Amino acid sequence: MNPPSTFSSGLRHKNMRRRSQSPIPTKKPHDILPPIGDALRIIPLGGVEEIGKNMTAIEYGDEIIVVDAGILFSDDDTPGIDYILPNVKYLEERKDKIKALVITHGHLDHIGGIPYLIGRLGNPPIYTREFGALLIKKRQEEFPHLPALDMRIVDANDKSIPISPNFKVRFFGLTHSIPDSAGIIIETPYGDIFNTGDVRVENENGVPVEKEIEQYKEFKSRNILLFTMDSTGIDKAGFSPSEASILKNIDGIIKDAPGRIIIATFASQAERLIEFFKSARRYGKKIVIEGRSMKTNIDIIKHLNLVDTSDVIPLEDIEKYAPNKIMMISTGAQGEEFAALGRMANKTHKQIKLTRSDTIILSSSVIPGNDRAVERLKDNLFRQDAKVITYLDSDVHTSGHGKRGEIEWIHKQIPYKYFMPVHGSHFRLKMHAELAAALGCPRENIIVPENGSIIEISEGGNKFVKLPVRAPYEDMVVEGLTVGDIPEVVIRDRKMLAADGIFVIIALVNTRNGRLRKSPDIIARGFVYLRESQDLLSEARNVIKRSIESATAGSNPINFDHAKNIVTEDVSRFLFQKTAKKPIVIPVILGV
Repeated sequence: MNPPSTFSSGLRHKNMRRRSQSPIPTKKPHDILPPIGDALRIIPLGGVEEIGKNMTAIEYGDEIIVVDAGILFSDDDTPGIDYILPNVKYLEERKDKIKALVITHGHLDHIGGIPYLIGRLGNPPIYTREFGALLIKKRQEEFPHLPALDMRIVDANDKSIPISPNFKVRFFGLTHSIPDSAGIIIETPYGDIFNTGDVRVENENGVPVEKEIEQYKEFKSRNILLFTMDSTGIDKAGFSPSEASILKNIDGIIKDAPGRIIIATFASQAERLIEFFKSARRYGKKIVIEGRSMKTNIDIIKHLNLVDTSDVIPLEDIEKYAPNKIMMISTGAQGEEFAALGRMANKTHKQIKLTRSDTIILSSSVIPGNDRAVERLKDNLFRQDAKVITYLDSDVHTSGHGKRGEIEWIHKQIPYKYFMPVHGSHFRLKMHAELAAALGCPRENIIVPENGSIIEISEGGNKFVKLPVRAPYEDMVVEGLTVGDIPEVVIRDRKMLAADGIFVIIALVNTRNGRLRKSPDIIARGFVYLRESQDLLSEARNVIKRSIESATAGSNPINFDHAKNIVTEDVSRFLFQKTAKKPIVIPVILGV
């Protein structure tokens, strides 16, 4: 069994958005999962080797509570994949134990997996605050074939909610970037587990505001057995700019803009959107909403009556007003090719043509992995001479994830015994563990998990270990209508197709003598342009002819599988020697 001080295990180098690339371990006889006994298990199934697809299970006896069910968006490492999901096979095998799915807040990396996973979990009741509930319901409308969800909305003033004989849950309001964000306090037989969800600290020049101080005071009288906390911003020093200062800066830009204002931000930044509406009204501007997700969230804001939306006009009416009376709130700040701002930038938007007098505010930071797309977006925007303002040159965005100073301040408010960092790639978790140790948490009380790690607290809360065996942790994926595993060989082939293309050989073989009936046909895609590579194709046909006929000579009957293997090896070697490329070679050999 691993010693408790497992946070000293080796650092992994990997993309901050991506999951672990570690090889799948070979199961040994002693790797069989031991009975749970009287232990309290905490199993992070996602969100601890990447930024995204957050999901954690807490298990005691015959009861399980699941916190969050998020997705991770695909990237260059996962061509053809729509979304990446946590592996829930451990939970599927125990779905009769699952008493609740508890949601911290409504971002897709915390709720996006619900339509794909809820059935596999036995459709347990979902406990969430109101804004999260509306986002879940809105997304569920895209899946009308699924059973109705058992939604249970928790009020801000609700105390501990009994979920099962051994679990109670309390929602703790905190600061993030979406309404109704909450941490989750799970009361267990051994003590409280506090999961912050995503969190930041509103502050003024690095000093937490009174609201933050007041809301964390309740922890002074609680003894937290296990503290699990968001690690996303641990690698950035200090405190984030306050949301109030960001809104003040944007308000000033809106006030002084000579023409149209176009603000691109995350559709989920509902609290910021509300303030944009107030600024527009303050300066007599009409509002145009562009982007599907933006319209969805504005509809929810309107439904909750969080702000007056009477100044919204349809895009078609934009020409009825002077440019300086128009403010557009749009999606596309991450450089998405077909988002509204992207289409404006590349001049394919049907109604909006950017001009020199336009002011564009990118009120968002760059999501890791989107750097190149955002670079292209900014290039295209600047080519049109519009004024572009980003968080790099002006305070027009602050993250929903606290920086190191905020994380340290929260640690000091929570009297905890054990600590487990979550929500971040491995180096962030390791940095967070080091911070906890520097603040006085004994190193043997800190565990850095991996996806599928099984953490146990036993002996009345006095033993804290990571088992040597993991729950299934290989990614599950959404690919079209399919949800499940995808073999690594499929992803590898897709990458090879993208890099070097495909080379298909169609050959007809005389079954009596093993000779080709005619010159083989060749189809190539993504490899070379055939019309300009006739010499290469001619040589390739000679290689194919020699290879097939040498493999079939004297054979009766012909072993076509053997012939295919030989020609694949020979042609692959020839093409690499001539082009330094390795296309996928597919031989089709027909006997006639």
